[in-house]
Amino acid sequence: MTELHPRGVFSAALTPLDENLLPDHARFVAHCHRLLAEGCDGIAMLGTTGEANSFSSEERRALLEAAIAGGVAPERLLPGTGVAALMETVALTRHALACGVTTVVMLPPFYYKGVSEDGLFASYAEVIERVGDARLRVVLYHIPQMSAVPIPFPVIARLRARFPGVFTGIKDSAGDLAHMTALVREFPGLAVLAGADPLMLPLLREGGAGCITATSNLVAAELAFVFRHFADAGRAAEVEAAQARIVAARNQASRFAQMASLKTMLGARLKDDGWRRMRPPLLPLTAEETAALLNT
Repeated sequence: MTELHPRGVFSAALTPLDENLLPDHARFVAHCHRLLAEGCDGIAMLGTTGEANSFSSEERRALLEAAIAGGVAPERLLPGTGVAALMETVALTRHALACGVTTVVMLPPFYYKGVSEDGLFASYAEVIERVGDARLRVVLYHIPQMSAVPIPFPVIARLRARFPGVFTGIKDSAGDLAHMTALVREFPGLAVLAGADPLMLPLLREGGAGCITATSNLVAAELAFVFRHFADAGRAAEVEAAQARIVAARNQASRFAQMASLKTMLGARLKDDGWRRMRPPLLPLTAEETAALLNT
């Protein structure tokens, strides 16, 4: 069987903001290096957890360039490049390739709801044809609870048939393990990545490729341990203990708004309240929520 790509633990990295609510490049670069040191195989930047849809194309391009200039290898980065506008998706994807990044995570066009499978296929196909670069590898991003545009199996099949070797993975953030395992069985060679931290372990046991998850901002080392040792019977107790810590962190971060909670928890760990900032319409936790969260 072909080696799955991408494969491993990828952090859906948070994006720190400065006092003007602009992406804080220095904090972000330091966070990327910290995540890699803790065992992440790569950084899936500018996704849902990274507040990507609150940022302009210029801000997104600048953050990617800053990460690379700060010493994060382009092959360790999986930036989100899918937006509502087709030509903007093309431009962001071309920019990633120009920076030396070859694998991107791509949302479906998410503004219009109830689009046909033909329309969804056409949108992805136009992007690939207009980018026109044989290096490009795409991880589809299935998060219907946010996008309201699911990526159906027939569309995945058509894209993989029309563009062999391009659509190599899918991040499934719907939270449905049965759907993920069905993807593994239906599409041999497709890297199916869990979008919810607790589901990585059961997905790995079904042939999954790893995860792109939010709580990895806090429990990267635990996820990396589970990924590397899940099949080692001699370390089963350690794997289960690490999995318990992953589940506990995920549950804690889900008590209030997840992104704000993760930023609060990370800021507390680093003793850096600057991490709590969010760009409206998203807001930081209130003082009461913060106290309740950190005293959990």
